[in-house]
Amino acid sequence: MYLILTLGLLSFLLSLGLTPIVRDIFLRRGIVDLPDEFRKLHTHPVPRVGGIAIAISYSAAFIISLVLPFSYSQVLEEALPGIWKMCVAAGLVFLTGLLDDLIGLKPWQKLAEQLVAAVMAYLAGVQISLFPGEAWDPFISIPLSLLWIVACTNAFNLIDGMDGLAAGVGLFATITVLIAALTHNNLKLALLTVPLAGALLGFLRYNFNPASIFLGDSGSMLIGFLLGCYGVLWSQKSATILGMTAPLMAMAIPLLDAGLSLIRRFLRHKPVFVGDRRHIHHRLLDRGFTPKKAALLIYGVSGVAAFFSLIQNALDNQFQGLIVVLFCGAAWMGIQHLGYVEFGVARQMFVKGTFRRIIDSQAQLQQFEGALASASTVSEAWQCIVSACKEFGFLGVRASLHGKIHEISFQPSDETLRWQVRVPLPGNQYINFERGIASDLSPFLLNGFVRAVETGLRHKLKTEAVVMIPSVAVPKYSAPASGIDTTH
Repeated sequence: MYLILTLGLLSFLLSLGLTPIVRDIFLRRGIVDLPDEFRKLHTHPVPRVGGIAIAISYSAAFIISLVLPFSYSQVLEEALPGIWKMCVAAGLVFLTGLLDDLIGLKPWQKLAEQLVAAVMAYLAGVQISLFPGEAWDPFISIPLSLLWIVACTNAFNLIDGMDGLAAGVGLFATITVLIAALTHNNLKLALLTVPLAGALLGFLRYNFNPASIFLGDSGSMLIGFLLGCYGVLWSQKSATILGMTAPLMAMAIPLLDAGLSLIRRFLRHKPVFVGDRRHIHHRLLDRGFTPKKAALLIYGVSGVAAFFSLIQNALDNQFQGLIVVLFCGAAWMGIQHLGYVEFGVARQMFVKGTFRRIIDSQAQLQQFEGALASASTVSEAWQCIVSACKEFGFLGVRASLHGKIHEISFQPSDETLRWQVRVPLPGNQYINFERGIASDLSPFLLNGFVRAVETGLRHKLKTEAVVMIPSVAVPKYSAPASGIDTTH
């Protein structure tokens, strides 16, 4: 216990003293994070290399403890081989983040180095084993372990968007793992976690709102990587498949934020690695919270998640599943209160059948494209177009082909307001489609339909010298009997 207290106190004092020194050095050199009034909400330039102070405090606490004239230093010396292996991997993550802070790295470069560090950690014993003893367990253990470590690393990097947020949430998660380690007499895990807790506590003195220094990628990625490794080492003491749920709950906020970001950007067809202003803390700010109150609220939620995590870890197997269900329910209600439009739209699409109608419409569009492509003459193509126009809900179609006007109107409409889209064709020819302005038609469906018509007619008009358009269209293209519902 004295060794644990020494490590924590040393890292706290080192971080408390080193952080302002690192801040002032880089502030004088102009290596700062500039506000942009969008995602970067600070009002003045702030150094973004706080990870340097945390990394030095963390590693120096071990070194100083070794040379202190105390009997318990021998305990640390015996545990160091396993600790240093993981610290080397953490050092690679720290250097990757520092390079990104100073010169900038591409997302794939950071991801590649994170994967290398995750492999190093796996070889050092940071391994998730769901089916220990089974010959095929490594085929699950290796990708799952790497995915977990990389996910935690990037989750804390993503949530580092507000004063004190990533450091504070990281502190709650670290203390949770430390308590679990002490409860289960896991000395190695306790020795690993307590210096990080001390370093983060000292750093928060300067990072909490209003912050005078930021973690930067070097700090946020280092915290995420270490906590990812801690979580795996914590789960190794569990004999059940639910072993990873306790660490997952302890780091629920950053992991949930990262997961929501990926889903949001996928639903909106946005690049995954491009930042936005839609993270959990941004949603709280948009709801009127000040940065300080938003951070304190997230701290409170992190504390509740830590409580769930420790309770789940302490209960018997038969009750662990119940805690997980309760936690997931609470998380779902929290997501609902954040008011993400993307998830509301997605839910409506599935509940109201819009998603199925979109699939139906796209399937009919592809069927129409195939029929139009197989038409051997302009006359056959015209028949396909007329039939498709009726099925897609157009009010009429008008075409100028080889100097002749051909016009067909479908069912009468009471709508006085209409719109038209014209498709230009070779030789000043064209084809117009008319539709009621109140009707619902997806822009993507309209674009696909128009492009199919243009592509299908352009080549045929160029190759045919004489085109005969029949006055009565006999549909060649036939859609399903249910027709098309373009409302979505």
